[in-house]
Amino acid sequence: MRKALLGIVSKSTSPLKTMMIVALAMTFVFGDVASSLAARQAAIVVDAKTGKVLYSADANGRRYPASLTKMMTLYLTFEAMAKGKISRNTPVVFSAKASAEAPTKLGVKPGGSVTVETAILSIVTKSANDSATALGEMLGGNETTFARMMTAKARALGMNGTVFRNANGLPDPGQFTTARDMATLGIALREHFPQYYGYFSQRSFLYGRQRINGHNRLLGRIKGVDGIKTGYTRASGFNLVSSVSDGNRRIVGVVMGGTSGGSRDNQMANLINTYLPRASTRGGGDLVAKAGGNNPITALAKVLLPKHDAPTPDDRPVIAQDDAIVAEDATVAEDDTAQAEEAAPVVKTRKVKTVIVSAPQVATAQVVAAYAEPTPAAVDPVNTASVPSGWAIQVASSPKQSEAQAFLDKTTKQAPKVLADASGFTVAFDKDGVTYYRARFGGFGSKTAAWKACTALKKKNIECYAVQQ
Repeated sequence: MRKALLGIVSKSTSPLKTMMIVALAMTFVFGDVASSLAARQAAIVVDAKTGKVLYSADANGRRYPASLTKMMTLYLTFEAMAKGKISRNTPVVFSAKASAEAPTKLGVKPGGSVTVETAILSIVTKSANDSATALGEMLGGNETTFARMMTAKARALGMNGTVFRNANGLPDPGQFTTARDMATLGIALREHFPQYYGYFSQRSFLYGRQRINGHNRLLGRIKGVDGIKTGYTRASGFNLVSSVSDGNRRIVGVVMGGTSGGSRDNQMANLINTYLPRASTRGGGDLVAKAGGNNPITALAKVLLPKHDAPTPDDRPVIAQDDAIVAEDATVAEDDTAQAEEAAPVVKTRKVKTVIVSAPQVATAQVVAAYAEPTPAAVDPVNTASVPSGWAIQVASSPKQSEAQAFLDKTTKQAPKVLADASGFTVAFDKDGVTYYRARFGGFGSKTAAWKACTALKKKNIECYAVQQ
């Protein structure tokens, strides 16, 4: 480019003409850069009843899935539940590898366990990397085998542009997908497992004495949004798959490579508002795409989704869990957290009393009975629990959990940009025989990030201090 400019701008060229030529050249240079950045983003909106693609932008381009990977982890978990191989109350044991995963995470120590349901809830709300790995190891014997199972299932569903390397979506250069494939998976989850799909609409859940809030900001903000999953790493940008139902219309939207959580959410909101009214009120069943009459449509993968018993390799060997701690590079990215500067230490877990997890309304009693294994107790104990790892900020405490939660909601509305990528939760503590509840926001990757958030909140007259958990 420099030589080209020197050739164009000769000594005989007038100063005014020189400026015009240089300006034009810079337009081409920066235009190429802008095109490159734009090419990183991809999106698709699909009519979930007919399979018609309502909107598409580089939908077949390769992208890093980040935590959207966990959608397939949950698909295989739901499949195992539907087949009676596991139940909601089956314990999920955390290996040293699972416990060592980078945040966000539950922080369960090696050898500790939670129920399948708790693992599911921690994934759909907190996007817990350790829970995803633990589920993968339980279902596949080890995570490598489970990743092969994930990829095989992707092929069975018609996701031909996807390869999985792990259960949680932490950075791996060999793990990739497309916006189109993620839309296929989003539709498959709803079509094949309606009895479990309600988990994706869960906005918070009770873990021990904490209420952990989710990352999906469109739930409750956009009418009809009922899931599905967010994702973020530095390499992937901000990803989101959303399912929307309004009356007789149903769509699934995918946005990948957003520059921030807020811009990604706004882009999805615009897509929903634009294309939901254009979705068909007819159709249904397991058809992802079809063309009819004299109006052929652009179809999603042009395949009929298989039933939920599509073959998955059942070659899971009985392999001793690998206790070697595989250190993920948390400086590359903290999933679903824009403040990914340094890894938070794994905190020690503590025993807690039996806890009733607030379960979503995802199935009738008959369906639950059909899939559940016999259990001696109506309530399953959570064997280990901990506060969320890393840095958090505290904005209030109250003797009533409802007041603490209300303060979290109020603070989120007062400072939506500051807390766009934070996760609110409450933590109980006792003082002089009285139980109080701290209102905190977690998900900050470093002390600096937490302090910065507090400084911004204080400018809005919101008291705040940073704390490492």
